[in-house]
Amino acid sequence: ILIGGYFLARLARRFFRVGWLHPQQQLIMGRLLSYAVIFVALTWALRELGVSLGALLGAAGILTVALGFAARTAASNLISGLFLMGERPFLIGDIIRVGDAFGTVVSIDLLSVKLRTFDNLLERIPNEMVLKTKVTNLSRYPIRRADIKLRLPLSCDVERVEALLFEVADAEPLCLEEPRPQLLHLGFGDAYVEVQFSVWAARENFLALRTAVNARIPRALAEEGVK
Repeated sequence: ILIGGYFLARLARRFFRVGWLHPQQQLIMGRLLSYAVIFVALTWALRELGVSLGALLGAAGILTVALGFAARTAASNLISGLFLMGERPFLIGDIIRVGDAFGTVVSIDLLSVKLRTFDNLLERIPNEMVLKTKVTNLSRYPIRRADIKLRLPLSCDVERVEALLFEVADAEPLCLEEPRPQLLHLGFGDAYVEVQFSVWAARENFLALRTAVNARIPRALAEEGVK
């Protein structure tokens, strides 16, 4: 019974498939199903051996109460994991920011989420913390916006600077034509006007676009004598 239950649990964990569930959710549900199969097989085997299940259940109840106090954090993480599985704010492969942690999701488990940071470190974040903390998913949508803030002298021709910035965007092949780049006036200081130039890129080209535009803008402004 135990051997059969073991192999049946492995099969349940490996081949659990429900079409309306995401693969990560299928993995977690497969694990839960395998644990349930093992529990049933163990209970059946003990009964065949003549072990009194009533006494065991009573002892298990006392043990459960004791473990409950010690495992409150684990239980909280488990319940939080089920909420994350249902809500699906991110998937494996997404780039997310959770508090100070920032990286690519490599695993969503029952107790924790694991990230691979961009300096190739592994960060484990308890599910309870993920559920309580602001989560930013940088990979959910296909395009992203890069914002470049500039402080220009009050004496400069802002309209000419605007034209130069649009020329920079038009000359950069990674910059999307739609949505169009925008120039926003943020406010004034004692001797400057602060503006924000926003350009859009495909998600996979975002860093390359921001780097390229930040390199082009100072050269274009310097050629016009704008500090």
